[in-house]
Amino acid sequence: MRRRVPAVLRSLVFSALRITIVVVAILVLLWWFGMRMPGKNVSAAGPLSPDEVVLREELRANVQKLAGEIGERNMWHYAQLNAAADFIEDSFLRTGLRTRRESYQMRGQSCHNIETEIPGSRPEIIVIGAHYDSVFGSPGANDNGSGAAAVLALAQRFAARETEQSSPRWTPNKTLRFVAFVNEEPPYFLSGEMGSLVYARRCKERGDKISAMISLETIGYFSDAPHSQTYPSPGLGVFYPSVGNFIGFVSNVKSRALLRRVITLFRKHAKIPSEGASLPAFIPGVSWSDQWSFWQHGYPAIMVTDTAPFRYPYYHSSSDTPDKLDYDRFTLVVSGMEKVIQELDRL
Repeated sequence: MRRRVPAVLRSLVFSALRITIVVVAILVLLWWFGMRMPGKNVSAAGPLSPDEVVLREELRANVQKLAGEIGERNMWHYAQLNAAADFIEDSFLRTGLRTRRESYQMRGQSCHNIETEIPGSRPEIIVIGAHYDSVFGSPGANDNGSGAAAVLALAQRFAARETEQSSPRWTPNKTLRFVAFVNEEPPYFLSGEMGSLVYARRCKERGDKISAMISLETIGYFSDAPHSQTYPSPGLGVFYPSVGNFIGFVSNVKSRALLRRVITLFRKHAKIPSEGASLPAFIPGVSWSDQWSFWQHGYPAIMVTDTAPFRYPYYHSSSDTPDKLDYDRFTLVVSGMEKVIQELDRL
């Protein structure tokens, strides 16, 4: 027995060592291929320009309309869900662009994805989207009034360029399509009744050539408090900040090239810290929004997010109200994304 004990211990030590080496190798590969992002990051948010001050008030008004005036909007509050759809449609129409309702039936009731677009000179399409419904029991200011408000503001800015009386008249190379999706929240989440999945399937059936889909998901909350940022996996905290002062860019592995392109462009122009991750979709949080629907049909797609439950203390609660948002940093995210879309169109 005295001779066998050391052998058993050696075996256990070697097994533990092998496991440690494998775990370290996996983390190194994840960092190198999925977490190491290009571009020079900034360390803190910068001041707003005069144009961004105007954008801030526009975003604030849109969030207040959706989450303050209309409030909870879902199939249990069907009138409010339709009121939100009407508001979004009217907002698109006020830009001077045509709108279209992509509707589908669910349990005898009509559900509406709302879209508008600026046609481009080439067949490729860039989709900028966000869901406008809120989870049961919540007015959904950040989740996802912030994303819906951003889609409206971005549509307004690109429509203004399209209608400017300039010579030569500006026309995008790629079609810019702005979409507000219904029924992202449970119980429709990651199901066949999810509005964006219905929409992405119809795009595939039409043969739409979507070169990029950008999902704006819960993008309005930031914190400078120590340990205000958590992650779905303890290992991720080794590579990312523990302070929630940044905006996140997330994709699955297949959309890695798009993610790196977008974060490069964002860091080129933006005045707010950013982090990125291209990870397997099974990791919690990676597929938690409408980009998942486009992955199911082979389209490259990413999510822009403040990381939602991993930072936001009012996530999916009745306290997710308009006063909780940081409108200055929210504005810097949207302003940065405007420049990203503009440059994506040129590629």
